[in-house]
Amino acid sequence: MRITSLVLAASLCCATLPVSAQTTQYEGMCDASAGVSLGGDYFVAGDDEQSVLHVYRIGHAQEVGRVDLARYLGVDRKHKEPREVDIEGAARIGDRIYWISSHGRDGDGKVAPSRHRLFATTVSTPRGEPPTIAPVDAPPYMHLLHKAMQEGRFAELAAAEAHRPEDDNGLSIEGLAATPDGQLLIGFRNPRPNRAALILPLRNPAAVVDQGRDPVFGNLFRLDLGGRGIRSLEWVDGDYRIIGGPHDDRRQNPDASSFALYRWAGPGHPAQSVDSRGLADLGPEALFKVDGHAGVYVLSDDGDVRIGKDKCKKAPAKLQRFRGLFVD
Repeated sequence: MRITSLVLAASLCCATLPVSAQTTQYEGMCDASAGVSLGGDYFVAGDDEQSVLHVYRIGHAQEVGRVDLARYLGVDRKHKEPREVDIEGAARIGDRIYWISSHGRDGDGKVAPSRHRLFATTVSTPRGEPPTIAPVDAPPYMHLLHKAMQEGRFAELAAAEAHRPEDDNGLSIEGLAATPDGQLLIGFRNPRPNRAALILPLRNPAAVVDQGRDPVFGNLFRLDLGGRGIRSLEWVDGDYRIIGGPHDDRRQNPDASSFALYRWAGPGHPAQSVDSRGLADLGPEALFKVDGHAGVYVLSDDGDVRIGKDKCKKAPAKLQRFRGLFVD
């Protein structure tokens, strides 16, 4: 996949992140795990370590807005950091953005109710101002995985839920895409039964979020991504683009799968691998289309990249950053 020269670098002090002339380093967070275009050159990004959404303009390092959702998501704690929501996927339908958390256990294998969230925000664009987002009036939906596991046809998900997310047979959601007819596709990083990546259709997202109705699921799709799970999923110009990646941590397991890019025409079609060389030094976890630009914009989860002596996620907030770039 060829990198297009559309974005100027924003180089920051003390960073060890690999940067090219086509890469922007964005300030304010490290673990970019979900992103959506807001129109023009603006986008909003979620961090799997935070309950804050950040708004940026492509090519500009500093955020232009942020929304703290800790209270809305029910994870705020007095005198303590909010409980981790683990936001992992986002998909836009009209002026609404749906967000989904991992729905897995924590890294120690403990049940983590705060990671069971499906919610939505609305987008508005004040004249002459950057776009803004706000949560919808309805509370976040917290029973998605529980409802799926009640259906016998999803026994693989029920079995995987009992394990740590990065175990070979664990469970973690990381992708979310809007379909052309207003449904959602949920992409799983794990499990990967028989090395197949799983996609679960959600037929009625608006009714689930707005009215708390029971989710209506389609049948699981299974894709051959070379043993990889789904890290991001997006409808772009007539087909889906997928980032496939390891189910575990590449930095801890040198034998883990690489990241790779795919195109998928939808149910009934195999995923087609495309040139992924532009992702060689990234931890890509989000991609989205930006109107007026060729290709797609990719965000890198840089939480484990060193900033001085510390991992980015452990560094002071003023030094935290992640990378974004166009690929086509």
